[in-house]
Amino acid sequence: MTNLVVIDLGSNSVRMQISQIDEYGGYSVQGYYREYVRLSENMGKEKTLKDEPMKRTIAALKEFKAKYTQYDHVIVKAVATAAVRQAKNQADFLKMVKEQVGIDLSVISGSTEAYLDYVGVINTLPVRNGIIMDCGGASTELIWVQNGECKERVSVPIGAVLLSQNYKLSDKISASNLYNAMNAAGQKISTVRWLGEVHNLPLIALGGSNRTIAKIHRRELTDEVDELPDIHGMHLPPKYIFDLVSKLISMDKDERMKVPGLAKNRADVIIGGLIPISLVLQNLQISEVIFSNCGLRDGVLYDYLRENRKA
Repeated sequence: MTNLVVIDLGSNSVRMQISQIDEYGGYSVQGYYREYVRLSENMGKEKTLKDEPMKRTIAALKEFKAKYTQYDHVIVKAVATAAVRQAKNQADFLKMVKEQVGIDLSVISGSTEAYLDYVGVINTLPVRNGIIMDCGGASTELIWVQNGECKERVSVPIGAVLLSQNYKLSDKISASNLYNAMNAAGQKISTVRWLGEVHNLPLIALGGSNRTIAKIHRRELTDEVDELPDIHGMHLPPKYIFDLVSKLISMDKDERMKVPGLAKNRADVIIGGLIPISLVLQNLQISEVIFSNCGLRDGVLYDYLRENRKA
């Protein structure tokens, strides 16, 4: 019996999933943990990780380690994505994590991140054809799935924290700031040439900002925690998302903090986080949006199961 610990250090949050794997390759999730560390906070144009966010991240990783060391036969797969990938002081931060926590963080490329998103989705949802979109804090991954295969994949350097901080979208939203943010994000997305070839496909949405849409919707359906529908596999029409984004833009940060289903510590970055999906829905005539609760962490798990099955 092996306990696989997958740690995913993103730009906004760090998450850990512990899965117990039996000798036949079957698994059961033993625990799931998340801390909002906002690692990419104030990275600025110089792209350096700042002291306070690094301290918050180290503290969260220490808490995670205290949890997983209670298990036997542990294998740790720890990956870092856009914030660490883009950081000029990446080497210093990785050394700090190794020395202070004892974890070897692997910085994965945007292409690898997109591939792991694909593996996580394709193994948990019946997707044959569609676009997978993962919007994180500092990057957005887009994957074109055709006949169940990963036909194209790309990582674009835009995300919830970057757009919200760079264009002052954290509190009251001015028309000019919103226009500039949409324009900047649109220019980045327009560099993905193959997007011009895909239309009228479902969009499979993951990442904290995108999942917030589904969380808000299910709270509109019921307040009973035990009756909340599962986000994984939830379908919504694009019109619902356009109306919701419009409503959130009209609010200030305090008003957004009171929206059921929207995490309070996401209220200042949610507008930046919903710009990428808004642009893709507008430009690609998406037929419907399907939400996924599985992505990169599950991709690491399924990749591990596949490799060990071969072995």
